[in-house]
Amino acid sequence: MELRVLKYFLVVAREENITRAAALLHVTQPTLSRQLMGLEEELGVKLFRRGKYHVSLTEDGMLLRRRAQEIVELADKTEQEFQRQEGELAGDISIGTGESDSMTDLSQKIAAFRAEHPLVRFHIYSATADEIQERLEKGLLDLGMLIEPVDIGRYEFVRLPQRDRWGVLVDQGHPLAGKKFITPEDLLGVPLLLPRRERVQQELSGWFGDQFDEIEVAATYNLLLNAANMIRNGVGAALGFFIGNLTDELKFIPLSPPLETGSVLVWKKDQTFSPAAAAFLRSLKNT
Repeated sequence: MELRVLKYFLVVAREENITRAAALLHVTQPTLSRQLMGLEEELGVKLFRRGKYHVSLTEDGMLLRRRAQEIVELADKTEQEFQRQEGELAGDISIGTGESDSMTDLSQKIAAFRAEHPLVRFHIYSATADEIQERLEKGLLDLGMLIEPVDIGRYEFVRLPQRDRWGVLVDQGHPLAGKKFITPEDLLGVPLLLPRRERVQQELSGWFGDQFDEIEVAATYNLLLNAANMIRNGVGAALGFFIGNLTDELKFIPLSPPLETGSVLVWKKDQTFSPAAAAFLRSLKNT
């Protein structure tokens, strides 16, 4: 498979129209159609369902789209790593992060590094720890900020100094909004939004104790911004970290007894870094 043809395939998959995709790619429609048919012959599968005015992906096509996106992204990242400017550090650094107050510390370190090396660009990918680890293994990220509890046995790491406070995020009009602290008993009978990660739910189970089996789970989430939207629309109250004031419509109330979580910045053992990523990692270790 040629990288160029995979890029063609991704544009057609996005546009769902070969004529429009051909115009965007600056190739003729017959040329693009031949490239796609050649890709199907090479793989031995049908990638598209072809209609009169549009095309849609088959199941094999959807699988190839996921793989092609990873291949193209990795190829682009590899190319960027070799783009250096004489005499001045340059390049791209990709970091996966969860939603955490530790992002403040990481942002400050990024700002300090760019003050010395303004040609270095950072790319931040926000996701859960599981998704970040998957992208680290595939080489799509240089570093990952993982929120504990997490298995870091196969990584090198530096521990970030800030710790995240757990609490409940509610609408300002919610009956719990007037409380200074939230106990497990306060949450019985309240529809709750919980983080989706199983390990995190186990951590919360320890805080609730025997009452964990009595709580009402209305929904789970992986990013707090979407949970905030559900809170505003009456789905429930969310258990999560304090990450700053998302909106004046919502209030964060810390848990009692307190529950805190740490974060680690990890990278694969024996990983070969680009000059920019290696320099940034050295700066992290020296602070």
